[in-house]
Amino acid sequence: MGGGTPASPRGRRRVIAGAVVTVLVVLTGGAGPAVADPYDDQRRENQRKQSAVERRSEELEASIEGLSAELGQAVLDLQATEARLPVAQAELAAAVETLERNQREAALIAARLVDAQAQEVSITATIAADDARGKEIRTAVGQLARRAYKGETAATSLSVVMEAESTEDFVDQYGMVSTALRTQTRALDELEQIEAANRNSQARLTAVKEKVAALKVEADQKVIEAEAARVAAEERRAEIERLIAEQQAKQQAIAGMKAQAEAEQAQVDAQQAALEAELADIIARERAAAEAARAAAAAAAAAAAAAGQKPPPAPPVTQPPSGSVSGAVFSNPTSINPMYVTSEYGMRLHPILGYVRLHAGIDLRTYCNTPLYAPRDGTVRWAEWRNGFGNQVMLDYGTLDGNSLMSSANHLTRSVVAAGQRVSRGQLIGYSGNSGLSGACHLHFEVYVNGKTVNPRPLLGR
Repeated sequence: MGGGTPASPRGRRRVIAGAVVTVLVVLTGGAGPAVADPYDDQRRENQRKQSAVERRSEELEASIEGLSAELGQAVLDLQATEARLPVAQAELAAAVETLERNQREAALIAARLVDAQAQEVSITATIAADDARGKEIRTAVGQLARRAYKGETAATSLSVVMEAESTEDFVDQYGMVSTALRTQTRALDELEQIEAANRNSQARLTAVKEKVAALKVEADQKVIEAEAARVAAEERRAEIERLIAEQQAKQQAIAGMKAQAEAEQAQVDAQQAALEAELADIIARERAAAEAARAAAAAAAAAAAAAGQKPPPAPPVTQPPSGSVSGAVFSNPTSINPMYVTSEYGMRLHPILGYVRLHAGIDLRTYCNTPLYAPRDGTVRWAEWRNGFGNQVMLDYGTLDGNSLMSSANHLTRSVVAAGQRVSRGQLIGYSGNSGLSGACHLHFEVYVNGKTVNPRPLLGR
C-alpha cells in the first residue's frame, strides 16, 4: 500500500534532499579525484551525488507509507531536523576552522607589520643621522671655501714657499696646507657616500612605507574576515542548540502519537486483509462456478448417453494451482523507460512504532499525471476509491499454471477504465497520482497469486 504524507510534502522533501546533498558536498568535497579528464570526473561525481540525493528522497517517501497526513508530517519534520543537524555541525566545524585560520594569519600579519614599522623607524633614524652628518660636512667645507676666498688659508704650495720666513716655517705651513687639503677631500668623499646611502635609504623607506600600508589593509581585512567567521560559528552553534531542542521535542511529539500510529497501522492491516479476503472470495466463487459447470456438464453428458444422444462438449479441465508464477509475465506499467523501482517489496521498519511490517508491493517511479498501462491482457475487476490505496484499478488475468493472477495499480489521479472492461497489454488504464495514503506521485504496484501478494519484481519485464 502507498504511504501517508501531508497534502503538499514536496517542499519538505526538497529541504531534506538539499540537506543531504550539502552533507555530501561538505564530507566529500566539491569534486572527485583528479583523472585524465577532470570535467568528466566531476560530472560523474555530481551524478553520483544527485543519485544519492534522489535515493534518499525516495527512502523518505517510502518511510511514511501507510501513515496519515498528520503522522507523515511529524516524521518528515523530524527527518528534516535530523538531516539538517549534521550539516549545521559540519558548517560549524568549517566556520571554526576558518576563524582559527584567520586568527593565525592575522597574528602573522601583525608580526610582519610590527617588523615593517620597526624597519621604518630605523631607516628614518638613519636618514636623519645621515642628513645631520651631511649638513655638518657641507658647513665645514663651506667654511674652508670662504676662508680660502678671503685669503685666510694658503691656497697653493707656491704661496707657502713664498711666504715662509724660514725652513721650519715652510715645513709647518706646508704640513698644515696638506692636512687641510686631505681633510677637505675626505669630507667631500664622505659627503658623496652619505648622499648615495641616503638615496638608497629613501628608496628602502618608500618600499617599507608601502609595505606597512599594504599590511595595515590586509590586517584590517583579516579582522573583518575573522569577525565574519566568528559570527558564522556563533550562528551555527545557536542553530545546533535549536535543532537539538527541536529534535527532542519532535521525538517526544512522535512518541505521544504512538497510539494514533498503532490505530492507523491496524486500519491499514485491516484494509489489506479485507482486500485479500475479497480476492479470495472472488477466486472461490469462480472456482465453485467452474466446478458447478463441470458437474452440470457431466450430468448432461450422462443424460444424453442414457437417451442415446450425442453428449454436449465437455468444459475444459481446470489445472490444479501450482502455487507460484514465474517469468516476466508483465510488461512495464509506467511511462518511465527503463522502469525504475524506488521501493522494493518486503519488510519495512515503521518510522514511529519501530517494528517491521510488510510493504506488499513495489513502488515504481512515475510523475504526477503520467500515463499508466495494463501490464497484461485482462479484465477490470474494479476501478474505484479504496481508502488508503486511493484510486485503485484491479485487473484480473484469469489463471496461469492453474493460479489466479491479479494486479492492482494504486494512488492514481484518475482511471479511464471501468469494471468488467477487457483491456489489452499496453492499454491506457489511468494516470499516476498521489491519492490515498501516499508520500508522492508514484505507482504502487501489487501482484496477487491465488489472492495473496507476491513480489512483483521477478514478474516484471521491460
